[in-house]
Amino acid sequence: MSTPATHPTPERIFEALNAYQKTDAIKTAVELDLFSAIEEGANTAEKLAEHIKASLRGVRILADYLTIHEFLRKENGVYSLSPDAAAFLSRRSPAYLGGMTKFLVDRSHREYFADLTQTVRTGRMNLGGTVTPDNRMWVEFARQMVPMMMPSAVHLPNLAGDLPSGAKILDIAAGHGMFGIQFALRHPSAEIYALDWPAVLEVAVENAQKAAVAARLHLIPGDAFTVDFGAGYDVALITNFLHHFDYPTCVDFLKKVRAAVKPGGVAVTLEFVPNEDRISPRIEAQFALQMLGDTPGGDAYTFPELQSMFRDAGFPHSTLHDIPMAPQHAVLSR
Repeated sequence: MSTPATHPTPERIFEALNAYQKTDAIKTAVELDLFSAIEEGANTAEKLAEHIKASLRGVRILADYLTIHEFLRKENGVYSLSPDAAAFLSRRSPAYLGGMTKFLVDRSHREYFADLTQTVRTGRMNLGGTVTPDNRMWVEFARQMVPMMMPSAVHLPNLAGDLPSGAKILDIAAGHGMFGIQFALRHPSAEIYALDWPAVLEVAVENAQKAAVAARLHLIPGDAFTVDFGAGYDVALITNFLHHFDYPTCVDFLKKVRAAVKPGGVAVTLEFVPNEDRISPRIEAQFALQMLGDTPGGDAYTFPELQSMFRDAGFPHSTLHDIPMAPQHAVLSR
C-alpha cells in the first residue's frame, strides 16, 4: 500500500519564526504565578485576572495561548492544568521547575544568538559566552536549576558503587553542590571537595548546610583549569562541564583530572550525549546548537567522542549509562 502524499505547509515555518512568543508566554505565566493560581481555583479569566492582579484582556489572551500550546486545558470557559504544567509549573508541586526561567531565559542567552549567522559562518562565536571567568550567570544557575538536576544527582552515587571509608570526592564545577551532597548522604564518612567560582560556592555551602553535610564539604575556589585539585580522589564528578569546550581542551583538562584520581578511582561524567546520527534523542542532540551559540568551541559530544577523550587522557575504559527521568547520560571512566 502506498503512503498518502504529504502536502507541504508553512505552519511549521510560521511557528518557528514566532517561537520566541512561546518562550515569553511561559516566562510571563511563571512570573505571574498563573499556573499555581489555576490549581488553587482561580480557573476562569475573570478569577485569574483578579487573583494575579492583571488585566482581564491580558490574562484571557495569555491563558488561551497557553491552552493552544497544551500547557493548559479549557472547557466551557474554565481552565485547568495539563499534566506537564501540573507536575512542573505549579508551585504546589514538589517537582516545580518554574525557577529555571530565571536562568534559561536570561537576556544574555539571547544576546549570544543575536548573530548566529556569523557564528555559523565562522564556526565560532566572537564573545566569551558562558565560559568567561567568574561569570555571575552561574550563580543564578546554581540557585535555579536544582530541580532539573536532582534526578541525576540522586542516581549518580548508584552508578559509582561501593566506596571505601573516608572516600574523597572531587566535585568539579560544583555549582549548587547537589551532586557532591548526594554522595555525602549516601556515604556518611565521605569528604566532598567542591570546586567552582567563590560566589557560586556560596550556594553549594547553603545547600550543604540544609542537608547537614556542611562539615564534610571542603571548598576549592577558582578556575578549574588552573587551580590545584590536590590528589588521591576516589571519585571525580564532572557534571555539565565538558560540553562547554573543544575536544583538545577537554583532553588536556581530563589529564589533570586523571592525575588527581587515585589508582582504581572513577570519573563520573554527566553530559548531553546524542546518538552518532547527531539528530536523536531530540533534547540531547539539539543541545549542540546551544553550545554553538554561547560557547567559543563547545559541542554535544557522542559517546564514541567521549570515550576517545577519556582514553587520550588516561582513562582506558568508559561506559555509558541511562539516567531515569533525566535528559542526560552518565559516563563512567576508570
